[in-house]
Amino acid sequence: MKLELHIWRQKGPREKGRFVTYPVGGIEEGMSFLEVLDVLNQNLIGRGEDPVAFEHDCREGICGSCGMVINGIAHGPRRGTTACQLHMRHFSDGDVIFVEPWRARAFPVVKDLVVDRSAFDRIVQAGGFISARTGSAPEANSILIGKETADLAMDAAECIGCGACVAACPNGSAVLFVGAKITHLGLLPQGQPERLARARAMVEAMEGEAFGSCSSHRECEAVCPKRISISTIARLNRDYIKASVARPRHASGKVQEPVGT
Repeated sequence: MKLELHIWRQKGPREKGRFVTYPVGGIEEGMSFLEVLDVLNQNLIGRGEDPVAFEHDCREGICGSCGMVINGIAHGPRRGTTACQLHMRHFSDGDVIFVEPWRARAFPVVKDLVVDRSAFDRIVQAGGFISARTGSAPEANSILIGKETADLAMDAAECIGCGACVAACPNGSAVLFVGAKITHLGLLPQGQPERLARARAMVEAMEGEAFGSCSSHRECEAVCPKRISISTIARLNRDYIKASVARPRHASGKVQEPVGT
């Protein structure tokens, strides 16, 4: 299989970028999209040229680091699939493919297809955790959790923080990511004491970054490789509204003032 790749090349965050065309041959149907980039980079290195920079780690659809826009769609045309799990059998010989990084102000380009997603880390640091000491893993039946609640929490916990939701949103919003984190912690008993404080802290951290607001386009849900539901956004909004009037306490006992005071 032969392909014509148009890849975004940008030397640094302050440099101007552009698409560069690369013909690539010897592609097998069983290859993943990242393996195609590996083949391209081997060719570039062999010619003494700078290889294309892109992120990857597990290559199993778990870590979320391989995010890129393929033919205008975050992670490519296959729903519920990361770029590293997108295989070439879904393309045809001679296809023209455009590859570019996430396009979001909150994710500045580092180089080529690599963007800085540390804004997500700062949001999680603001409240995406449970501070109570729970000790070692308890016996499974010591805290009974209904199956529906457990399933919803696990569905939300599947979020891998890849940033596809932000890249696909016309506003560059991160509410699906934040909603998933708030949902999977807030549904479980261990997350209840800090539930409202967590919602307020994470939303305020999100607003402090360069993310846009949600206007319910649902593009985030459409491209999420783990198919996170926008119902998590509804839960985020409910918890944040409650936090704005309930003056929730942190684990430290400090009372939060309502928004606007």
